[in-house]
Amino acid sequence: MAEGGTADAVETARRYYGSAEVDGFYRTVWGGQDIHTGSYLDAGEPIATASRRTVERAASKIAERLGRPGTTVLDLGSGYGGATRYLVERFGCRVVALNISESQNERHRAANAQQGLDRSIEVVTGSFQDIPFPDGHFDVVWSQEAFCHSPDRDRLLGEVARVLRPGGEVVFTDVMAADGVAPESLRSVIARLEVTGLATPGYYLKQFAEAGPIRVDFDDHSEQLLTHYVRLVEETRRSADQLRELVGPAYLEGLLENLPLWVAACRQGRLSWGIFHGRDDR
Repeated sequence: MAEGGTADAVETARRYYGSAEVDGFYRTVWGGQDIHTGSYLDAGEPIATASRRTVERAASKIAERLGRPGTTVLDLGSGYGGATRYLVERFGCRVVALNISESQNERHRAANAQQGLDRSIEVVTGSFQDIPFPDGHFDVVWSQEAFCHSPDRDRLLGEVARVLRPGGEVVFTDVMAADGVAPESLRSVIARLEVTGLATPGYYLKQFAEAGPIRVDFDDHSEQLLTHYVRLVEETRRSADQLRELVGPAYLEGLLENLPLWVAACRQGRLSWGIFHGRDDR
């Protein structure tokens, strides 16, 4: 993508996550800590509980690395910092949280200070298209459902490889189109996110394999995406009165129209989700 298009897409993501209505939705329905797909043990489980389980499952893939003294993690698209705080509290690592939205970052910093974690977490406002750190700076690169906002994923993955130390590890999740699905068939589904298209599992696996030196595998848990969006529909309807105090009627109506489209797309096998894990072989 041309530089102008990249800059426009970065500004779109900044505006989206800085919106008071988007913030109200995430805090009310998603729980305000973790704003990514959950891993459910049963269909009626609270969204916040299932979302935290995804953090735990992703972290388990790199638990040995996270527990090493002096480990430094880069969290790309860190949102409100739920995963960041979990990693610090559970493993004692240091985390740099890079996130595009200053309003989310202010909330993140306040929560860190309240929990006495601000000395272990550095919250940086910026774009993961141009990571403001030198080559080989981090032991782990972590991200959850942020890469879908990238306007140039080739460049993003190049940045991930650049800042990772030799022997380091990558863990990320993303909402994706299923392999072989026509991008235009998902336009109405992803319109709420203000993104132009989604990656596929095959794209990430191919890109990492061709670019090297990071070997990546993918645990496909697309069934969890369906459960998650069913729960979002249920909770949005249940919380409608509370949401009306935080968001405008047009935004709420848009949610109630858009979220069921995600459910339908999942049932039709047009969306994919899971956990990627890779290791730098240098």
